Amino acid sequence: MAEKTTLTVKLVKSVAGTRQSHRDTVRGLGLRKINSERVLEDTPAVRGMINKVAYLVKVL
Repeated sequence: MAEKTTLTVKLVKSVAGTRQSHRDTVRGLGLRKINSERVLEDTPAVRGMINKVAYLVKVL
């Protein structure tokens, strides 16, 4: 069985002053504070969430 690819996502900007839907998306990715990181499975849904808040996060 093939390995599932993963993405490491890091919150690099504050969510203060952003739209509520963008704050909700960041929380949905599992990120709380600045510099918090999560390793997520590479799926179309996760990629869409990252694309929506691309100005707040960095993919490592």
